Amino acid sequence: MGRAPGLSVRLKLTLSYAGFVMLAGALLLAVVWVFLLRYVPDGALMAPGYGSFIPNRSDLVRAFTPAAAEALAFLLVFGLVGGWILAGRMLAPLTRITDATRMAANGSLSHRIRLPGRRDELRELADSFDTMLARLESHVAEQRRFAANASHELRTPLAIAQALLDVARNDPNRDIGELVDRLQAVNTRAIDLTEALLLLSRTDQRSFTRLQVDLSLIAEEATETLLPLAEKRGLTIETSGDMTPTIGSPELLLQMTTNLVHNAIVHNLPEQGTVWVTTNVHPETVVLTVENTGEQVAPQVISTLAEPFQRGTQRIRNDHAGVGLGLAIVKSITQAHDGTLTLTPRPAGGLRVTVRLPLAQVALDRADTSAQHTLITP
Repeated sequence: MGRAPGLSVRLKLTLSYAGFVMLAGALLLAVVWVFLLRYVPDGALMAPGYGSFIPNRSDLVRAFTPAAAEALAFLLVFGLVGGWILAGRMLAPLTRITDATRMAANGSLSHRIRLPGRRDELRELADSFDTMLARLESHVAEQRRFAANASHELRTPLAIAQALLDVARNDPNRDIGELVDRLQAVNTRAIDLTEALLLLSRTDQRSFTRLQVDLSLIAEEATETLLPLAEKRGLTIETSGDMTPTIGSPELLLQMTTNLVHNAIVHNLPEQGTVWVTTNVHPETVVLTVENTGEQVAPQVISTLAEPFQRGTQRIRNDHAGVGLGLAIVKSITQAHDGTLTLTPRPAGGLRVTVRLPLAQVALDRADTSAQHTLITP
């Protein structure tokens, strides 16, 4: 944005300081002048017994005016020099902030201001800017990592499909039915991955309509949908809880809950495992908890499970392992609904996933103060 050049802030502050000092000095001299005039006569008077004259107001003007002018000149110089020095000291933090802003604009997000000293307005600004830079750097790094992982994951099915086609071209007598089945499986995986990436993009942009929903009903629907898969694997699903009203997208919240229950079924014991799905309501939040039996999960693995394409190498892998975006989608949907996601290992083995979302009225209050979303309630 082009702007016409103007006076620097330091010069403006210097002139302001000098002007204030001059005004204060002029007022002080005016007070002194008025005070002296009260005790100096207008005309010349003879001092009794001394044979000399008492100074009158004319004498006072001749003596006071040059001294006042010299004092004002000194105050002007003092105000300009002192104001320039003080303005420089006061604006030094802003200079560092400006330099950091220019570096960030040029693509360097690793620089930090780290302004020393006790907390004040400028240091709060610098600390806030450092926090913003840290989040931007983390977000950019995450986006680059995500793009690299997504490219790798998409390249794998495409490479497999290309290899199958090359084999079919070089071996015309190969069983076409087997080739079609394998190509269909590879294509299905690529479609699932693409849809998951689109869902992540949608939730990150928060481009969805918000309705008032009952999270307990959504949990029941997700459980009923995945019950055949649980029965096939010899697992038991137990659901319980109260009505948990919140505000959000029913489709996205159903996808979030389905991912959690599916994850709990897939990464469970080979047989006789259990999945617990519970919902609770608190004064300002509603809570969805999904627990499952299973193998012990290392704490260092827990911290990476919600990252894209992190499946957890120590967890059970099979044909239902997915594309590695299940918990990443859950995390994205939770954050898009102003909630929190917590993953903790169960002492007996398995995983406990807790999703906290704002209670319906709390979510409505937040939506009323935000201009980023359109709220629709039935």
